[in-house]
Amino acid sequence: MAIQPPILRGGDTIGIVTLGSPLDASIIDARIETLEGMGFNVLVGKYAYSYDGIVASTAPQRAEDFMEMISNPQVKMILPTRGGTGVRDILPYLDYQLISRNPKIITGYSDITILLNVLNQFANLITFQSLLLIDFNTSTPAYNFDQFFAATSTLSKSRVIQNPPGMQLKSLVHGNVSGQIVGGNLTSFVGSLGTPYEINTTGKIVVIEETHEPTNTIYRYLTQLIMAGKFQHCQGIVMGQCTNCSVSYSTSYDDIINSLIYPLGKPLMTNLSTAHGSYKAAIPIGAMVDLNTSNNTLTVLEPTVKM
Repeated sequence: MAIQPPILRGGDTIGIVTLGSPLDASIIDARIETLEGMGFNVLVGKYAYSYDGIVASTAPQRAEDFMEMISNPQVKMILPTRGGTGVRDILPYLDYQLISRNPKIITGYSDITILLNVLNQFANLITFQSLLLIDFNTSTPAYNFDQFFAATSTLSKSRVIQNPPGMQLKSLVHGNVSGQIVGGNLTSFVGSLGTPYEINTTGKIVVIEETHEPTNTIYRYLTQLIMAGKFQHCQGIVMGQCTNCSVSYSTSYDDIINSLIYPLGKPLMTNLSTAHGSYKAAIPIGAMVDLNTSNNTLTVLEPTVKM
């Protein structure tokens, strides 16, 4: 059973770090103001405002910020400013035993999902594909906050992950399986193949999403995961959205799912509101879930935080 981080309460301290690409200081400040208006205390990492071209700062510096938040007993949640490029670079510099002994809520999406899955694999920690700092603003749909706080601030023993009204989940291969849920951003996982940090999907339910990639690239990446055996021993597959993905060769994202993923014969659900889309379901990486594609439901089977 994976380690549940302590529950997030009003008045808790949230640590802000930039683990990949830099973010404009004015945006960071505005989002921090939103967090403080919600009743949270905020601690900003030393390199959160840094800018070093493609990445915010060196990999050791970004890892240092992260580990300082882990070591600080006042910090209850670590909230990256954004994803972007370079999150994978920090992985060799993290102390996974220390992380396991000091569990925190760690949330995000995009390139952050490689970190979320590695923390589950190496530190046995439940993490959350959910909001980033950039999402704490007045234009964020209430659905996203409802999902986030249901995962991080309640002790519910069972939570059905539902799309917002008007956005229908679709089940293409029927079945009923249970297992830990893993996954996230497609590009990030393809980039980790052949490294010590590639995703472990054996016995797991795998969720995949992507953004701003043409469908010929999606085809290429999914084929790479299939050839790498990442769907061979998984229990089931949940395909999230491909947000702003352009059509190539008259072939849509759904066409690719039908041609590549459907023939694998695994219980298959599609169209889950995820990550880069306007609506973001909160996926607890490493938690036990039930995927019932006969009833079209995805249910978290355990509390994802603890007192």
